[in-house]
Amino acid sequence: MPTLIQSTGPQFTRILSYGAARGDVSVPNEALIGPIDSSDEWIQQRTGIVTRTRASVGILAIDLATEAAQEAIEKSGIAPDLIDLVIIATVSNVQQTPSMAAVVADRVGANPAAAYDTNAACAGFSYAVTQADALIRSGAAHYALVIGAEKLSDIVDPTDRSISFLLGDGAGAVVIGPSDFPGISAPVWGSDGSKAAAVGMNATLVDYRDGDAKWPTLRQEGQTVFRWAVWDMAKVARKALEVAGITADDLAAFIPHQANMRIIDEFAKQLKLPETVLVARDIATTGNTSAASIPLATHRLLQEHPELSGGLALQIGFGAGLVFGAQVVVLP
Repeated sequence: MPTLIQSTGPQFTRILSYGAARGDVSVPNEALIGPIDSSDEWIQQRTGIVTRTRASVGILAIDLATEAAQEAIEKSGIAPDLIDLVIIATVSNVQQTPSMAAVVADRVGANPAAAYDTNAACAGFSYAVTQADALIRSGAAHYALVIGAEKLSDIVDPTDRSISFLLGDGAGAVVIGPSDFPGISAPVWGSDGSKAAAVGMNATLVDYRDGDAKWPTLRQEGQTVFRWAVWDMAKVARKALEVAGITADDLAAFIPHQANMRIIDEFAKQLKLPETVLVARDIATTGNTSAASIPLATHRLLQEHPELSGGLALQIGFGAGLVFGAQVVVLP
């Protein structure tokens, strides 16, 4: 029997660059309070959001993904035709098929890269980074383009008080490639489908087609999600530090999913982060962009604090499913 050849790749990978694209319209709280009978003060106290970016009609999540990808590729110094893997984390592709990833790969000059979308909600970027790291180290790919891209304003009911005022539009992208040193730690990831009803769509496309429901939009059980995020996810974050072999004192930055400022602040408190650790709080002006939130927040943090380059960052995503994913990365 002939011996099968099984490929192997580099021992380590790292993130080489970040790119970002936010919605072109800034939407302040005052523009949303009427339909939910609320106030700017109420939204800021509950979420920390002052305004959020949303994309105009005619701009799709795939367009935001393309813009973010182009910046990441340019900054990476890697020729687009060397990228042979494209993964887009999203819940807001307006088509079930084809994937956004295949179209974006062609748009940025990475054709014929392997390309697919993945749906892990707000943990999607973390999941996609984990997949890219593993696939490069296995020899299945050489350079990967990973994107979190959402146009959540397409799936929002403006009268819904549970989640509508939280959500924004945007895309964040990274290029991942071989490294001489460990740049992406093993993940702490998982799911709890027993709590699937806590956040998700309020109807199916079949319900919509048959006339039994309006266009499906996002809903959540706010208190259930908040308690789970604050208590269970803090444990996941601590475990991710342990898996990476570091402590909170070794971090340069903490970049949690931008779900709610109260959750972010409680995280920082429970992790006992020293004052030297910069905490991403992009939610105040971008809103919650699901799979795009971690790379968008990282991109802004690196813009405002270039001294973070080469430092360690703990990122953690969590959301509908319920799903979670966390790992430590070296910032480019």
